Amino acid sequence: MAILVCGGAGYIGSHTVYQLIKRGEKVIIIDNLQTGHRRAINPAAKFYEGDIRNFSVLEKIFTENEIEAVIHFAANSLVGESVENPLKYFSNNVGGMQVLLEAMKNFCVDKIVFSSSAAVYGEPEKIPISETDKTSPTNPYGESKLIMEQMIKWIPNLHYVSLRYFNAAGAIESGEIGEAHKIETHLIPLILQVPLGKRDHITIFGEDYPTPDGTCIRDYIHVLDLADAHILALNYLRNGGKSDIFNLGNGKGFSVKEIISAAEKVTAQKIKTEIGMRRAGDPAQLIASSDKAKKILNWTPKFNDVEKIISTAWKWHKNNPEGYSDE
Repeated sequence: MAILVCGGAGYIGSHTVYQLIKRGEKVIIIDNLQTGHRRAINPAAKFYEGDIRNFSVLEKIFTENEIEAVIHFAANSLVGESVENPLKYFSNNVGGMQVLLEAMKNFCVDKIVFSSSAAVYGEPEKIPISETDKTSPTNPYGESKLIMEQMIKWIPNLHYVSLRYFNAAGAIESGEIGEAHKIETHLIPLILQVPLGKRDHITIFGEDYPTPDGTCIRDYIHVLDLADAHILALNYLRNGGKSDIFNLGNGKGFSVKEIISAAEKVTAQKIKTEIGMRRAGDPAQLIASSDKAKKILNWTPKFNDVEKIISTAWKWHKNNPEGYSDE
C-alpha cells in the first residue's frame, strides 16, 4: 500500500518524501506546483500534477492506487499574504482539506498526518508553548490551519495526528533538494542571500525586545527532523495510536543576531546588517515545547546545533543560488 503525500513537491513535503522512500515506503505525490517545484519531486515516487480541491483528480489517484494513509502538506503559508487575501487561504487550505476528507471517506482511507502550524496559538501566553495552551490565531493563515484541525477532529472513524511547529530550516545534507520559495520570507534563506551577493544587507526588525540581545527569539527545526516527525506520527497511527496533537520544537530558541552570527561562521563572510523598526505583531519569543512528541512519538531532533542547520542550508543555496531556476 502507498502513502499519499499532498504537497510533496514543496519544501517540507519533498524532504518527507525523500525520507519515506529511504525507509522503503511506496509514495504517491499530488501537487499543483503553485509553490512546489518539479525538480524537487523524488523520481522514485509516482507523481500526479493536480489540485486537491479537484475531486476528480483525487478520485483518479485513489482509484488507481491502494492508499493506506495521507500526509497533508498542501497549503498556502504566507502570513502577510493571508492578511491581504484571506479568501485565498480559506479557499485553498480549508477548501482543499474538505475535498481531501471527502475523497478519503469515499475510499475508506482512515489515517491522516496533518502538517499544521504553531500559528494556531497566536500571541503566546507563556513560553514554551504547550499543546494545552489556548488557540487564538492572529492571522487568516493560522485561522485556516486551526479550522483544518477542527475539521479532521469531527470526521467519524478518522485517525489523525496534527503536528504544530514554527520555523522549518536547512536542507537535506546531500544538497539534492532544499528550500526555494518564489516569495522568500524565511530568515535563514534571506540572511544567506547576503553572502551570495543577492542582497546588500539583512534588516533586523527591532533590537529592543526583552531578550538577552534585544532581538526576537524563534524556534528553528531542521527540515529532516520535521520529516522524521511526520513519519513517526504515521507509524504511531499504524500501531493503533489515538488521534492527537503534538508540538514540534527544538527545545530552545535562537535570536536573530544569533542566527546571523552563526551564518557568518558557516559562510566565513561578514554579513552586513541594518536595524529597522519593529514589525507589528512580532512577539519577543516563540518557542514550542516538544516534550509530548518526544515521550509519545519517540521523536528526538538530530539537528539541535544552529550552525549545523545553517550549514546544510548554505550547501543548498550556494549550489542553487536561484533555487530551482531551470523550471
